[in-house]
Amino acid sequence: MVLKTFGWSFAVTALGLVAAVLYGGWTAFGVVAILSVLEISLSFDNAVVNAGILKKMSAFWQKIFLTIGILIAVFGMRLVFPVVIVALSAQLGPIEAVDLALTDKDKYQQYVTDAHPSIAAFGGMFLLMIFLDFIFEDRDIKWLKWLERPLAKLGKVDMLSVCIALIVLLISAMAFATHAHQHGGIHVDKAETVLLAGIGGLITYMIVGGLSGYFEDKLEEEEEREHEAEEEAVRSGKPRSAVVVAGKAAFFMFLYLEVLDASFSFDGVIGAFAITNDIVLMALGLGIGAMYVRSLTVYLVRQGTLDDYVYLEHGAHYAIGALAMILLVTIRYEINEFITGSVGVILIAWSFWSSVRRNRAIAAAEGDAGKDSKTEVSSGV
Repeated sequence: MVLKTFGWSFAVTALGLVAAVLYGGWTAFGVVAILSVLEISLSFDNAVVNAGILKKMSAFWQKIFLTIGILIAVFGMRLVFPVVIVALSAQLGPIEAVDLALTDKDKYQQYVTDAHPSIAAFGGMFLLMIFLDFIFEDRDIKWLKWLERPLAKLGKVDMLSVCIALIVLLISAMAFATHAHQHGGIHVDKAETVLLAGIGGLITYMIVGGLSGYFEDKLEEEEEREHEAEEEAVRSGKPRSAVVVAGKAAFFMFLYLEVLDASFSFDGVIGAFAITNDIVLMALGLGIGAMYVRSLTVYLVRQGTLDDYVYLEHGAHYAIGALAMILLVTIRYEINEFITGSVGVILIAWSFWSSVRRNRAIAAAEGDAGKDSKTEVSSGV
């Protein structure tokens, strides 16, 4: 079962790591491995959400999502999108940016370094909004209750996450961007650039969230119409219209999944800039991670165990929040790649262990309850 589900991911991992060694030696191997783990860690909640929607779809649409969808996820968001970021930031054409990354890495590195404050501000704000919207939402299941309960109460204030994000951006611009960037021995004030890029990241998040919400609303509308059509079909004996509506619902579900998947993959791409500026290593690492996320989605659907480890989604979002702050700090200060990569892994591992302990406690409580009921029955006899 595992080999069947993760077979392609294992193959892509082997090829990707070999390619990394041939490209840049064992250092490149380590960077690609960290990026792969980072992408999987950040996207686990993506796999859970995808699986919850995917299990409602027909086998045909599941196949479309796992074939066409993987092309969009790996080649579109993980390979093309980083080039677009660098091209826009460095004011280069996409072809020129790719050619520069492959043929003149020193010059490409300089372009990326020059553009790093804007990239870090843009990505940091996008990641920060994902984190803030998560922790300010009131959830039935809470991991760090002492922290999440008061934050959920604060989350009832309208637009609080946007206000906090803008405050963090202003502080970052004043603390890190003033005289943060050195070019030709001259310190350059990047505060204005950081502010504009950060606002751009905030707007992008709101657009992506708006699109996801739009498709989700369309999905709910189509499901409601499908249910009404099915009832009408039962009364009239004409099931054809219900089939047509089911097709529409599946199509909107597919569109919603793609927008949702793109929004989740965006944080991985942005977060990768905190680890490496090498476009080849970024594509290899994120591509491997994307394959595992898709395989994990299939595995969760087939096993039907989406709710087994309930704190993993929390851990993933705390990792996103940590990455957001790291990116903003790197506007001025360099942070070791090992620290950047390990923070997410530690938070995911902690949330996983917390989930395991929760499951054991529940199982023990149920076992004790069962023993007590048996004792009552035997004493009654």
